[in-house]
Amino acid sequence: MRIRSSKLDPHAGVTPQLEPGWKQSAPPVRPENLASELAAYREFGQPTKVIETQFTDSDSVKRAVPAYVNEYWTARQRQAHSLHEVSYRACFKPQLPRFFIERLTRPGEVVYDPFMGRGTTPLEAALLGRVPFGNDINPLSCVLIRPRLSPPSLGQIEERLSRIDFALGVEWPAELLVFYHPETLRQICALKHYLLVKQASAPSGPGLDAVDEWIRMVALNRLTGHSSGFFSVYTLPPNQAVSVKSQVKINAKRNQIPPPRDVPRLILKKSRQLLGDCDAATRRGLAGSLGEGRLLTGSAAATPQIPACAVALIVTSPPFLDVVQYADDNWLRCWFLGVDPESVALTVPKKVDAWRGVMTGVFHELARVLKPGGRIAFEVGEVHGGQTKLEEHVLPCGIAAGLKPELVLINDQQFTKTANCWGVSNMAKGTNTNRIVLFQKV
Repeated sequence: MRIRSSKLDPHAGVTPQLEPGWKQSAPPVRPENLASELAAYREFGQPTKVIETQFTDSDSVKRAVPAYVNEYWTARQRQAHSLHEVSYRACFKPQLPRFFIERLTRPGEVVYDPFMGRGTTPLEAALLGRVPFGNDINPLSCVLIRPRLSPPSLGQIEERLSRIDFALGVEWPAELLVFYHPETLRQICALKHYLLVKQASAPSGPGLDAVDEWIRMVALNRLTGHSSGFFSVYTLPPNQAVSVKSQVKINAKRNQIPPPRDVPRLILKKSRQLLGDCDAATRRGLAGSLGEGRLLTGSAAATPQIPACAVALIVTSPPFLDVVQYADDNWLRCWFLGVDPESVALTVPKKVDAWRGVMTGVFHELARVLKPGGRIAFEVGEVHGGQTKLEEHVLPCGIAAGLKPELVLINDQQFTKTANCWGVSNMAKGTNTNRIVLFQKV
């Protein structure tokens, strides 16, 4: 498919008024032309700026699609559901997938994220009555999202914690004392032992049930962090563990020693926070959506478990240009789960051309699972200190897979910076905008 490059009239075809009574949180709307809605959007009092995203396809043809710049969602707009409140590296806000799910799908349709991370898109889809599909090559992802799609009650969690022998002495990795008080480490090791033994009992035995999986998820999320709500002494960041050697330096610099933490109490405290918005209606909705849901662990470029033409909407954010050292980032979480971190091949190319090759393969698979008329909202960002705008490289990948590029949406919450768009004088490194390329399968 070819797109002719042209100068865009920002007023051409724009509908000046939205539908009467339209609100961000209203029942799903499916406008004939999403671009018209974006151009007319003034929910937060700012006009939309319409510009061009220019790019060169694989045939060296220069092309362009319209780009819409405004504040389309914000943390001030609505409080995200409490179930989202788990730490994970480079995750987007729940408002991002909600924006597209509400507009481009109906209840009961499948919403998929091939790079699901902590599971923001599948969870938001389930909360909105859609069928959640998710995949990630990182095995930690399913551990983090599955329990939040079927949350137990606080009473069930408390009762289960009361039956675990946290004083059981089964393992003593002394090197972890740079993170934990001895009694805290004993409790963590006892919990790890309980979970691994019960997990190994399947399929002939009980295995882990929904309450066990919830406790495991919360514990995994509390292993290390920067406050008294975590099991560890002060460390950074809260979503991955530094090395033992680095933690020794942090302790010396801050003149700190690990204080005692009560592991079951902290698990219950975090559970209470996560379940804060889980009323009866939420639980019924999650139960209804999860029946046909699928959570996979594997490559986004090969998901034979997902039938062709099954997905109505894909909302995702791929790994950016970087090499993720999985073993370095996740060694402590993997230790707790009994997973060999070296077995996870989580490498992303540093060079743009190599990254485009990987993403083109992913787009071919996404085109296969997407139903005709379905959309992909593909969120990327600036890298290399703002010098590389990945949306310009994503567009050729989608076209190569036979998808039609519709537009680029740029959510920018700081309008003093929007005036310089693109020059966008954002942070010196990276970006504080969301840039989403929207494709359609025709």
